[in-house]
Amino acid sequence: MDITGNAFVTGGGDGIGKASCLALAKEGAVGLLVADINLKAAEETVAEAIAVATNPGFRVEAIYLDVTSEESVKQAVAKMIESFGRIDYCIHSAGIGLRSYLPVDEASFDEMKRSLAVHVHGTFLVTSQISAAMKSQELVTVDSARPERGATRGSIVVLGSSASIFTIPHFVPYTASKHAVLAIAKTAAMESGAHNIRVNCICPNWTDTPMLRQTLGSSEEMTVETLLSTVPIKRLCTVYDIADAALFLCSPRSGYITGVAFPVDGGMALTMKT
Repeated sequence: MDITGNAFVTGGGDGIGKASCLALAKEGAVGLLVADINLKAAEETVAEAIAVATNPGFRVEAIYLDVTSEESVKQAVAKMIESFGRIDYCIHSAGIGLRSYLPVDEASFDEMKRSLAVHVHGTFLVTSQISAAMKSQELVTVDSARPERGATRGSIVVLGSSASIFTIPHFVPYTASKHAVLAIAKTAAMESGAHNIRVNCICPNWTDTPMLRQTLGSSEEMTVETLLSTVPIKRLCTVYDIADAALFLCSPRSGYITGVAFPVDGGMALTMKT
């Protein structure tokens, strides 16, 4: 993938974020900041990343990050610049699941506010602060053997969902917030292209994470079997499937891709109605 730069990963303590951290280390990243609201989990990811890293100059640190706090995000981005000098890749995967599975007339306003705070406010804050940092960076040639491929200041990958594209019944807080995540990514991509910064949104379907298992426990109607009834590839998505997609969107191999909703859904979109 030609991943040799410095990466900033939110939600790096578990799930998709942790898988992305380990994939970056394996693929040759030279620097990695693992950010998570659970600092102990982030530190555990640091230890695992060191064990699998392939770049002889690899350095990695952990930092506490609350993506709903502007000051916390600013401090984490400043730490990234202080420790590693620049940000070549950002994978923003911090997120939460739902505590209930209810129609809109019964859905909790508190849960709506919680989902908006983490997914919408968090995505805005991370994308905004990372974009500002990347804009001030020196350009790096994408491919020295092919100068026509231009140069880059960095790539931002945010985690959306199939719920960024389709309506999912009984999931209004999550669906509303993930629609907004995609809108933020598209707007940032449109504005950042002139600065040689790419922004893309991965849209996974049901991914086997602790967050999904918690959501499954909130409803007797919602089971792995019912979820897979809409997926042509009859298995849940894994965190490794998403990490691979994130690395592709970070790498020069996706150098002409920006502003997309990138589905990693086992064909689920084929069965859905917009």
